[in-house]
Amino acid sequence: MRYDPMMVQPMREELTAIGVTELKTPEEVDAFLASKSGTTLVVVNSVCGCAAGMARPGLRMALQEGGVRPDRIGTVFAGMEIDAVERARSYFSDMPPSSPSFALFKDGQLAWFVPRHRIEGRTATDFAADLKKMFETHCVTGAAK
Repeated sequence: MRYDPMMVQPMREELTAIGVTELKTPEEVDAFLASKSGTTLVVVNSVCGCAAGMARPGLRMALQEGGVRPDRIGTVFAGMEIDAVERARSYFSDMPPSSPSFALFKDGQLAWFVPRHRIEGRTATDFAADLKKMFETHCVTGAAK
């Protein structure tokens, strides 16, 4: 199922406005994840309520508060670019498909994964705190903006 592009545009912009790179094709996903040095966060964005109320705002808060953060942050949109989402999920195929979800890679290896069930039912502030702890644990530099 693909959503109306006009409907999801504001949801995309919530992430691109904070410097997250959109990945719309499998080739873009592969190129984005090709770097095996540093840290890379991949966000599987979604139209669901927990993406709107916790995931996107939580990421924004975690990044705005400064401190350690991933070197690169990219996003695919579930229900839109189906092939790009499938390709992104192939990099963390041991995890069940989940949207929203967050996958952090360190030096090309999956270091941390949070599925939807660990996002929903919480506050954006609580989720932001979890993200910041994850960044502090796994990210050495803070190059992403």
